[in-house]
Amino acid sequence: MATKTIIVPEGMEFIRDEIGYAPAVLVNDTLYIAGQIGRNDQRELVADKETQFVQVFENMKRILDAAGARFEDLVEVTSYHTDMRDLPLYMDVRNRYMKGCYPAWTAIGAASLCGAPGYFLEVKAVAVIDRGEG
Repeated sequence: MATKTIIVPEGMEFIRDEIGYAPAVLVNDTLYIAGQIGRNDQRELVADKETQFVQVFENMKRILDAAGARFEDLVEVTSYHTDMRDLPLYMDVRNRYMKGCYPAWTAIGAASLCGAPGYFLEVKAVAVIDRGEG
């Protein structure tokens, strides 16, 4: 029987409580990370593009940490971009976090994200956590 655990890092409770979804769900050893955006702990959109991309990965890191996982556990990443010309910047920021980690990756162009202007990137991911059991 599958064990399902909702992952809500400290500071992200409003996502569950007010918006109505989990930042991530752990099913057995598979972690499903919902789309992360460049919003800080004050729920403010980070305006600078590179800083917004960094915030996305910092949010992912918080979720991975809360689940006992690491970027190296990622097996699939899907990124949504409002401007596909940002891919080199995205890859630069991504590589700061995913050193030597090569999950499957799909990049998708989107007309808008989060129903509001100013969001440049959203990233969702799947990780398989090696618990070292067996």
